[in-house]
Amino acid sequence: MVTRQGSPTTRANVTAPTPECPVEITLAALHGRWTTLVIRELLHGDRSYSELRTALPALSDKGLSDRLAQLAEAGVVERDRRPGWLPRVRYALTPSGHRLGPVLQALLGLGSGGVGTRQRSWEQP
Repeated sequence: MVTRQGSPTTRANVTAPTPECPVEITLAALHGRWTTLVIRELLHGDRSYSELRTALPALSDKGLSDRLAQLAEAGVVERDRRPGWLPRVRYALTPSGHRLGPVLQALLGLGSGGVGTRQRSWEQP
């Protein structure tokens, strides 16, 4: 049994994660299909929308637009609109976004090591 300061920890002492929990905040920023791949591409430097579309060809326009908006709202990505006859928009990771690089590397290592590959009891062989 796990103890905390000499006393047993019971289920009654365990509370649900709160939105202020740093782990929950990080997981919320990574939530959504394709999110980690968009971040992966931006870890290599700023990109235009079309460069991201080329790098992720299976991702729809709406999906990419939604992911970029979600990441911008979470403070992970910044949108830089450059003026000109043809305005150019570039997307880049914020300092917080760059700090997700080691997190994604760790997740890659866990996934490569077999975490999450066990067959679930409800799946057929």
